[in-house]
Amino acid sequence: MSKTLTDDQLGRLLSADLDDPFAVLGMHPVQGAGEPALVVRVFLPQARQVTVLARASGTRYAATQVHPEGVFEALVQGAATLFSYELEVVGADGVRRCRDPYSFWPQISAYDQYLFNEGSHLTAGDRFGAHLQVVDGCAGVLFAVWAPNARQVSVVGDFNRWDGRCHPMRPLGPSGLWELFVPDLGDGTVYKYQVKSRTGALLLKADPFAAAAEVPPRTASVVRRTDDFVWGDQEWMSARADRRWFQEPLSIYEVHLGSWRRQPGSGEPLGYREFAHQLADYLVDLGFTHAELLPVAEHPFSGSWGYQVTGYFAPTARFGSPADFAYLVDHLHQRGLGVILDWVPGHFPRDAHGLARFDGTCLYEHEDPRQGLHPDWDTLVFNYGRAEVRSFLLSNAVHWLEQYHLDGLRVDAVASMLYLDYSRSHGQWVPNRFGGRENLEAIDFMRQLNTQVYDRCPGVMTIAEESTAWPGVSRPAWAGGLGFGFKWNMGWMNDVLHYATKDPVHRKYHHSSLTFSLLYAHSENYILPFSHDEVVHGKGSLLAKMPGDAWQKLANLRLFYAFLYGHPGRKLLFMGAELGTWHEWNHQSELDWGLLQQAPHQGVQAWVRDLNAAYRRFPALHRADSDPAGFAWIDCQDVENGVVSFLRRDPAGGSLLVWVLNLTPVPRHGYRVGLPAPGRWDEVLNSDAGCYGGSGLGNGGVVWTEAVPSHGHAQSAPLLLPPLGALLLAPALPG
Repeated sequence: MSKTLTDDQLGRLLSADLDDPFAVLGMHPVQGAGEPALVVRVFLPQARQVTVLARASGTRYAATQVHPEGVFEALVQGAATLFSYELEVVGADGVRRCRDPYSFWPQISAYDQYLFNEGSHLTAGDRFGAHLQVVDGCAGVLFAVWAPNARQVSVVGDFNRWDGRCHPMRPLGPSGLWELFVPDLGDGTVYKYQVKSRTGALLLKADPFAAAAEVPPRTASVVRRTDDFVWGDQEWMSARADRRWFQEPLSIYEVHLGSWRRQPGSGEPLGYREFAHQLADYLVDLGFTHAELLPVAEHPFSGSWGYQVTGYFAPTARFGSPADFAYLVDHLHQRGLGVILDWVPGHFPRDAHGLARFDGTCLYEHEDPRQGLHPDWDTLVFNYGRAEVRSFLLSNAVHWLEQYHLDGLRVDAVASMLYLDYSRSHGQWVPNRFGGRENLEAIDFMRQLNTQVYDRCPGVMTIAEESTAWPGVSRPAWAGGLGFGFKWNMGWMNDVLHYATKDPVHRKYHHSSLTFSLLYAHSENYILPFSHDEVVHGKGSLLAKMPGDAWQKLANLRLFYAFLYGHPGRKLLFMGAELGTWHEWNHQSELDWGLLQQAPHQGVQAWVRDLNAAYRRFPALHRADSDPAGFAWIDCQDVENGVVSFLRRDPAGGSLLVWVLNLTPVPRHGYRVGLPAPGRWDEVLNSDAGCYGGSGLGNGGVVWTEAVPSHGHAQSAPLLLPPLGALLLAPALPG
């Protein structure tokens, strides 16, 4: 038979330039044939012979090769009604039977398209990307991708020899979405999208919605089933919905999976499952409540620590499969530990296989570099004003929280999202519609994000890394805030480290750096971080920043950990801080665990363990963090002696504690401190105790008040303050 498709159609098919492949491939009525007839067209470059088999009757229709590159047509005379069929294909590797990808109806609903285009699709990750699916009784993979400005999009992979002509996708009208159901593909299929731009350029892109990816440096996406993991954390998830993290202890251990521990001998990173058991044992022992993971979404460059993401829906394959990552979260939950993920919606890298100019245009980013190029990291900024970009990011947040049971998202670089002139000079940024510097679209996005997350996922938290004085970051969106649950207190971190690095003899000239944070400590729901950013890029470790000899450095470190746990706000330590590491963090090697063979570093770890225990034991240290009634200075003005003292209260329960910090290396004998209750006070913690590596100076575990007024209190006690030491005092319980 002569071919029934036009030369133009044939040429476009063979050059991967079909704007609607379903208008050419598959089964179609033959126009002008005189009598009713149907034709089945297929493109199978490796086929030698093709036969069409009617599924209902078993009738066979031999196909004719109408072009030597692999275009076949089978004519069905006398048939006017489309019917279901299979293909029998003879090739070099034998005979196989299969369904034709171009014999299936569209699978992405109009409602999904509407929600995605509206910017409110919260489960786009469940519909777009690559999903194992059964359609019309046939198992395969449904692919769907957004590329509104492409001339054609094809799925390519090992299954079609990466030939973009074989599996062109169906455009779904004005939605900009493309889809294709490919029968017989299964779990583990490696693929990308070949995108032909309006200018004819061929782009090879990883799937933005992919559930998995190849192990870097390979960059293809991988089909993975993510709905078959058997969770065992039902008790945790059920209880989580009722948790009120604003009143409960929240002590976070920030950790980078690739460099916490490594395999003995080989030095290779631990897998997710090995990491789960070792980390859970460690954090339970030290008393932390949560692990915060530096970004685990797939990223091509390990040196970015995960902050330059190309696979937003895919846990990095460096450490295992999606199921392995689910195991990590599940195991930590079963051990009573929450899991927070560092999430990066502020920017993405320019790698050719990623989101950058995805369909040949600035689809996820801005065209104007004054809006779309991040000057600090040479990355690209999301266009939050585009509805589909909001759907992408919103659904990604929900994906991590629902698919992987995560307990919170720490949102990276919020300040860079809020300000249009962030790290930009005059003339290098575009004002908003009112002429201001605020990114109005990003603000709306963050409010929408937090509103939707807290509505859908009770008991989770969102945390903003926001380094400016933007008001209401952790206030509800309905009240004019951004809607985050917590905000990192970067000002506290910078001020305290500025003070801590000063020689004690000079600290009196910088006293306000220690006390200033209490002027605004209750303006937000704060987390106090000693984070990874403070121990990289030549900044040195926390221990190395401290002044004095080795003994003084260690004492100083313990002292400022005490201030962290005594100050209002939730707690965060980056891994290695609890060891007292001498060297700054190196993402290419594990922590210096050998330090724990040395008594002073065992002491630092023991101090962190006991601080966590006290923090969890005493409601006064956590229940009223955001309430000004939960804190009061006893004395913050003794600059000459370098001593500060303050109260922590639980107004609801009535309990109280007193912290006294000696910020100099000079012991203070008989130092009088006013106490709010008479009688015996227990010395609960002393950072100078010998078990922590200190000199052992202190008050023997017990302090008795005297009827000597001091600091506005009727009772006071003379204390022995150890050098560079912190004391925690609690009223003795009756009896």
